[in-house]
Amino acid sequence: MDFLINTLEQGFIFGIMALGVFITYSILDFPDLSVDGTFALGAAVSASFLTKGINPWIVCLIALLYGLIGGLVTGIIHVKLKITNLLSGILVMISLYSVNLRIMGKANVPLFNNKTIFSYDLSPILVISILVISVKLLMDLFFKTKLGYMLKATGDNNQLVTSLGVSIGWCKILGLMLSNGLVALAGSIMAQYQRFSDITMGNGTIVMGLAAIILGQSIFKKLTFAASTTVVIIGAILYKGSIALALRMGFPPTDLKLITALIVLAAIVTNNKNFSKSIKMLFSKGGNEVA
Repeated sequence: MDFLINTLEQGFIFGIMALGVFITYSILDFPDLSVDGTFALGAAVSASFLTKGINPWIVCLIALLYGLIGGLVTGIIHVKLKITNLLSGILVMISLYSVNLRIMGKANVPLFNNKTIFSYDLSPILVISILVISVKLLMDLFFKTKLGYMLKATGDNNQLVTSLGVSIGWCKILGLMLSNGLVALAGSIMAQYQRFSDITMGNGTIVMGLAAIILGQSIFKKLTFAASTTVVIIGAILYKGSIALALRMGFPPTDLKLITALIVLAAIVTNNKNFSKSIKMLFSKGGNEVA
């Protein structure tokens, strides 16, 4: 039972992070590597302010604000300085490593003696569930607004956005800000959940986010009644469940990156229409040999 609850808790936290990655990856079609830095930024900011006795709920909002600023920097580098989207994210990610070290003052900050959002008389799973449901509902509401539709159109139909007199560049900046804000919020929650902040916490965030998105969309692509945000959160839970199960089966922690890569690869291959069609032809009764 504890195994299931711990998996759900971490899956929900990574679900918030995956929702941030979803904005850039699925909506804007923007491979934003800066999320590796902003996840650790949220943790670093939380550690810094929690050790100063700031209210942990206010700390979460501060981490969100710092993430918004990180996304703003990435957007300005890409839109205003005309740097490619991939390189813009890499530059911010590298820069944030030094920024995070400066914020924390050292590579690792323990929070065992500090008050966090989990220090109240509420179970962690309840606190995290309320947070992830709130974020999901706010995102769903936002994407039903005019600005939300514009953000969606920026990734799907640039000409439509331009014809409506809206700046594509500023839509991209807005999307990057929202994405990195959510990722930093997830970093803050994770630091408070684990009761420590480490400079390496953000390593592989983009891959984990993509794994959650691809897993969710691959397995639940036929559930048209389910919102995209719901599918992403379920994908995050499945991803964390896969990792937890691998550890429970005896795989060493050093193999987690390899396991993550294999999960992403399996999800992509399964979601590939040509691959699925070939498998069906290969195993179908009386089917022809696949060339």
